Amino acid sequence: MTRAYNFSAGPAVLPLPVLEQVREELIDWQGSDMSVMEMSHRGKHFTRIAEQAEADLRDLLAIPDEYKVLFLQGGATAQFAMVPLNLLGKHNKADYLNTGQWSKKAIKEAKRYTTVNQVASSEADNFSTIPTFASWRCNPNAAYLHYTPNETIGGLEFHWVPDAKVPLVADMSSTLLSRPIDVSQFGLIYAGAQKNIGPAGLTLVIVSQDVLDQTSARPETPTLFDYRVQAQAGSMSNTPPTFAWYVAGLVFQWLKQQGGLSAMAEHNQAKANMLYACIDESGFYTNPIDPACRSWMNVPFTLADAAHDATFLQEAKNAGLLELKGHRSVGGMRASIYNAMPLEGVQALVEFMREFERRYG
Repeated sequence: MTRAYNFSAGPAVLPLPVLEQVREELIDWQGSDMSVMEMSHRGKHFTRIAEQAEADLRDLLAIPDEYKVLFLQGGATAQFAMVPLNLLGKHNKADYLNTGQWSKKAIKEAKRYTTVNQVASSEADNFSTIPTFASWRCNPNAAYLHYTPNETIGGLEFHWVPDAKVPLVADMSSTLLSRPIDVSQFGLIYAGAQKNIGPAGLTLVIVSQDVLDQTSARPETPTLFDYRVQAQAGSMSNTPPTFAWYVAGLVFQWLKQQGGLSAMAEHNQAKANMLYACIDESGFYTNPIDPACRSWMNVPFTLADAAHDATFLQEAKNAGLLELKGHRSVGGMRASIYNAMPLEGVQALVEFMREFERRYG
């Protein structure tokens, strides 16, 4: 099956073998005479699906036993509220780092519940770099330190983990499963599924039991927003996003078949290196991010003359290269090259970019 290459930032491309398996099982999941969309979330069939998905995720990320894994709804944006509601406890301050649009949104939401100490910001540099850790003004009495390892819109990414003295909270929506991580360095990780995990509608939360034990949710926290309630109920306090959970489980199996996250890291770095080399060797394309902070997953770039943008996008679409328009807040172009984007897709994009520059540069 020949498909176009989809560079969308999310919902993003899914592995073709996963989509084919979904198609095969859509009407009748493994002889059950039911689609997964029709199953009771408490029935034996979906219980099997859910347990296998969590086991595979734990294996991929080497998640310690003392961490809870939650399969929730609401997207990563709901976590902007859920994190302070659950982790503040008796604290009245939380630390946040501002490195882009998603950091800013998380900060704005947190301010509804607590005093936010912005430890550092790269906004004055148009979010093109990460402030040096030595410049961060961390509060040792903060409830937690929140940061965004990959800013999907701007294409800024951490290639190191902050040495936090308080629980470290990370929005890994565009990072999780793209490479190995040491989960034990974090108090809580959350990620919207629609990048490297599965369909939109599912959000993963990986949270240390120690963090949950050290505090309690604020009294005004809605029951379904309480991590402890969800953990106790196995993420089934209400009907979870069952179909998205099922597809995510298939993605986890696919990742294991590819060789796991170490193999994915090599694959993703090779794709990113190829695309950045094309941009850097050009006099026509520009990437605004400090090379030390460039994202493997989201590669923004601009053309020398924005008057060619519409032509670039139309000709790219004609060539089977889809969803390359940059976010409305920054303009230009953006190629998101998540796990399921094959190397051949990036090669096709690079060839197109070089030919476009030859004709219009």
